[in-house]
Amino acid sequence: MKKFTFALVLMTTAAIANVAAQEADNEAIKKRLEPVGQVYLAGAQAAADTGPKGPRTGEQVYQGACFACHGTGALDAPKKGDAAWKPRLAQGLDVLKKHAIEGIRSMPPRGTCGDCSDDEIEAAIKFMTEGV
Repeated sequence: MKKFTFALVLMTTAAIANVAAQEADNEAIKKRLEPVGQVYLAGAQAAADTGPKGPRTGEQVYQGACFACHGTGALDAPKKGDAAWKPRLAQGLDVLKKHAIEGIRSMPPRGTCGDCSDDEIEAAIKFMTEGV
């Protein structure tokens, strides 16, 4: 009888341990299956609007979109404050703005800032050409 009771206790303990381990595995599976993002449909209210609150400064546009080329000189882009801006500035700000908006040579239209307004593009140009 003692052996039977011992075997019963041992099996019960093993079953409880197995259930606890299985519960931990289920929690781990649930955590792995949680969504990593959310999808918002057109017209639905977003959880939090993290977009810009008004026009960006020239420096913000430069840091966010222009720096990749104009900060490194990639594809012969003139760097901020570089003398390479002088012949471009001689053409006038309107021509520079037109080229920035429409694109020129290796530069795509609006650089890489597809959501920048014309005024924000102009502010970025002025920021890059300060002191030239």
